[in-house]
Amino acid sequence: MNPLQLTILGQPCSKANSRQIVVIGGRPKVIKSKPALEYERAALLQIPPRARVMLEGPVSVTLRLFYATELPDLDESIVLDVLQARYRRVGDRRELVQRGVYVNDRQVREKHVYHGIDRANPRAEITVQPLQAQQADLLAGV
Repeated sequence: MNPLQLTILGQPCSKANSRQIVVIGGRPKVIKSKPALEYERAALLQIPPRARVMLEGPVSVTLRLFYATELPDLDESIVLDVLQARYRRVGDRRELVQRGVYVNDRQVREKHVYHGIDRANPRAEITVQPLQAQQADLLAGV
């Protein structure tokens, strides 16, 4: 399979540095900041249908993150989140809401992340490629 390539316009937000603590149902909960949620919403709309292939198994992801300034920390986690399938709980099961490039970001076994500056056009240039099973040779003898 050829690598999937796509670009998401906008500056990726850091999830780690922008969490908020809120109280829901009397219990504290940590949620993403408003800018992170807005980036996530906008990014989800930019994933083309041809890229929503629901890859299964291990994948390699190359990210070229272009920021408008030097200020933000390099943080790819929100982009990896955006690329995964979206589910919602319905009783005791999960229901698919939106297809992703891959099923879950836990499939990412190899990452290449690069930081760039483009004041006029902050963006995330993304390449996702399935990896071959790394133990295939061992399994062949079983």
